[in-house]
Amino acid sequence: MHYTGTIWRPPYEASSLLLEVTAGCTHHKCKFCTLYHDLPFKFRMSPLEDVESDLQEAQLWSTDPISMLTARLQGIPRPEHIQRAFLTGANPFVLKYERLMAIADLIRQYVPSIKTIGCFARITDVTLKSDEELASLHRAGYDGLTIGIETGDDEALKFMNKGYAAADIVKQCQRLDRAGIHYSFFYLVSISGAGRGEIGAKATADVCNQLHPTLIGVNMLTIYPESELYQEIQRGNWKEESEIEKYKEIRTLLENLKIPTQFAALGASNAFQFQGTLPEDKDALAARLDKIIKTVKEDDLREYRVNLKHL
Repeated sequence: MHYTGTIWRPPYEASSLLLEVTAGCTHHKCKFCTLYHDLPFKFRMSPLEDVESDLQEAQLWSTDPISMLTARLQGIPRPEHIQRAFLTGANPFVLKYERLMAIADLIRQYVPSIKTIGCFARITDVTLKSDEELASLHRAGYDGLTIGIETGDDEALKFMNKGYAAADIVKQCQRLDRAGIHYSFFYLVSISGAGRGEIGAKATADVCNQLHPTLIGVNMLTIYPESELYQEIQRGNWKEESEIEKYKEIRTLLENLKIPTQFAALGASNAFQFQGTLPEDKDALAARLDKIIKTVKEDDLREYRVNLKHL
């Protein structure tokens, strides 16, 4: 299989076939992000020949003894049981409609058990597709996109160079809704900065309440020295929330959500992981967060954050 650099995927894509179709990020300007700093280039598309070769290799997992043993040792499900592919890279949905369709055709040809195709996507990637193309991509199996909206706070989006505003999130995700393409959101806790967590949480809830995300996943902002945001902090232009403030921010987001969805903290950035269904589990999740806020020490949470890169 062709894989380049560190491969990132959401926790809920653990059983999906990870298929590299891109590497890196087309935007690569977010001040907080260091995920693709290990690559010698900004963005690269995989040749379709490589994609086809990887699918041919995956196809052999169910028949070739060595491939079957390797897959078992690596914890990879056998192809006859794989029902989903996850395209790797920061935002494979940026690819042109024709290329995404060609990838879907190859997947159906070599691993026909796969029913749906997911990937990371930027809001700006959706803008590039017409309504007709989005509907056609859905029919071809594209569903369950993961979108790092980060926040609905326009001030934070602008400062962090996300390349879109809250209104763009609403407009483009409403188009996904109409096309039948489901999506999950990643919310980046503390992106609004110290003293603005509640503002960011309420703004994000306002955005989400107009849409239909299947899941809202909260992830803690972790700042590394190689990030541009670290330099902004050194210049005195931005200040991070305390760890306890971050949990208060999550509590505010939860409190203001009015839509049915999954609400979760599943990634490694979260010292405490939880998941529930809204509105049924809202009170239980709120109680869990209240307990963390009242009983957990700031120093313990900060130690987890400092050591996160090694976990």
